[in-house]
Amino acid sequence: MVTRDELLTLYEQMAVIRRTEKAAHDLFLSGLVKGTTHLAAGHEAIAVGASAALRDDDYVFATYRGHHHALARGATPEECLAELMSRATGLCGAKGGSMHLTKASKGMLGSYAIVGAHLPMAVGAAWSARLRGTDQLAVAFFGDGATNIGAFHEALNLAAVWKLPVLFVCENNLYMEYTAIADVTAVPRPAADRAPAHGIPGDVVDGNDVVLVQEAVDRLARRARAGDGPAVLEAETYRHYGHSRTDPAAYRPPEEVERWLKHDPLDVARGRLAELGVTAAEMTAADERATALVRAAVEAAKAAPAPDPAEALTDVWADGGAAWRN
Repeated sequence: MVTRDELLTLYEQMAVIRRTEKAAHDLFLSGLVKGTTHLAAGHEAIAVGASAALRDDDYVFATYRGHHHALARGATPEECLAELMSRATGLCGAKGGSMHLTKASKGMLGSYAIVGAHLPMAVGAAWSARLRGTDQLAVAFFGDGATNIGAFHEALNLAAVWKLPVLFVCENNLYMEYTAIADVTAVPRPAADRAPAHGIPGDVVDGNDVVLVQEAVDRLARRARAGDGPAVLEAETYRHYGHSRTDPAAYRPPEEVERWLKHDPLDVARGRLAELGVTAAEMTAADERATALVRAAVEAAKAAPAPDPAEALTDVWADGGAAWRN
């Protein structure tokens, strides 16, 4: 059972992510973020709750909507915003941008722009843990749209055949880009309902409740580490912005948007905190710390230098070999 202090820490982490996403949105509108961005405001409880149930040496793979996972795994707001702004101090030295945030030292093995492509990669990471005799876990986070991609089924099948320590966490925000997932999928739960076909459990959780997410991931992680194989967790959530920067999300019914905004992950956590005896002043203080941290991160990222052009061809496998070409 989560304690009041633990939950307050999780709440502050979610507050930092929410403010970082807002900063990314504002920086784009001011012309300081180039290219597209896919914001994860509304998804914070999934990243924070899951990360709280994982170990530091576990592996995480995310989609192009992956800012929240990078931050939850230990990347700083400054590193992430500097990357979005193409600064030398960015998480990937300005080589990745919004869709490829990576921090291998924290087990964040990347966010990937190709839908579903990282699911087999997570299986490979779990297989490597098996070969090395560790009890590390690999976790792949993906959207509901990826469940209609062949790689989803290929990854689940191989993970089940080999009983690998990998979790597949679907962030079901009801829409695959601009299309309702229910309109193009034969089952109500696009991830959880398909898991039994591969002989593995498929659970569903309220993805806007950080405590329930933590408990679900903890339970499935312990199961995987014990050698009982993979599992699917479908976390129901809702994005506060459109699919990407160019999407006003006008296709979503107003009453649906209103209903989900009333179930905001931060509000859910605040309700739980109040039940645990945390005062409004303590929550406000956490909000203020998050605001100050992100405000300082924005200014530091703005002041950071542009990348050195001489670094452009480093960190690549230009020769097709296995050795880094630096």
